[in-house]
Amino acid sequence: MRIVTWNVNSMAARLDFVLDFLQTRSPDIVCVQELKLPDEGFPHLAFEQAGFRALTYGQAQWNGVGVLVRKSVDPEPLIVSTGLPGHEPMGSRLITVKAAGLSVTSAYVPNGKTVAHPDYKAKVAWLGGLADFVEKNLDPNGHTILAGDFNVVPGDLDTWDPVGHVGAIFHTDAERGPLERLRALGLQDLFREKNPDLQSFSWWDYRAGAFHKKQGLRIDLVYGSKSVVSRVREVSIDRDFRKKREGRIPSDHAPVIVDID
Repeated sequence: MRIVTWNVNSMAARLDFVLDFLQTRSPDIVCVQELKLPDEGFPHLAFEQAGFRALTYGQAQWNGVGVLVRKSVDPEPLIVSTGLPGHEPMGSRLITVKAAGLSVTSAYVPNGKTVAHPDYKAKVAWLGGLADFVEKNLDPNGHTILAGDFNVVPGDLDTWDPVGHVGAIFHTDAERGPLERLRALGLQDLFREKNPDLQSFSWWDYRAGAFHKKQGLRIDLVYGSKSVVSRVREVSIDRDFRKKREGRIPSDHAPVIVDID
């Protein structure tokens, strides 16, 4: 089974990229973020025609999360919950579905802007709320996946400039603390489990040629419970879908691909 997370940075703008990805990479479950569409405006028909069910928690212009499930893997996936309790003003950022025997949660953590911005405190609080949600609702002893754009660099290996970014947004102890709590709750960073020493990034700024200069961050993460970790064969980041295609602008994020038995 192939499980993916991808911040598409507007499903309307990137629909052709996503459909191409579904056809060429053959994923079974895709957690998507930053849809920037309300549920009623989501292109469900296009995904049905591609062989997928799309379960979404959308929002006009901003945010929005979803899970795409291949119909041959599970013809009737179910939405278990939407939204992060107590953090509703932050928008549509969390959806949990039951699909193919898995609990799959797609998350879009607030950006935070800068450590001096009021949104930073809201981001840290949201991350703490996410850890609370996992503790209360997700079974670490079950078949659990938590994936998405976390807007947090887990460690120094996950940033192109660990010295220059000390104390900067995405790199602070306050942001990383909830990720450590996820580990304590039984969820493991699958990329780092399979690639303990590999530096590979999932996001690059559009500006200043960051992608070609390899000035990126690994902020798109897939966490799995113990039973999932034992089934993982390979975890990779698909840089090809961060590249322009016939002049079309890609998302600033690349898909993270997890292959499990």
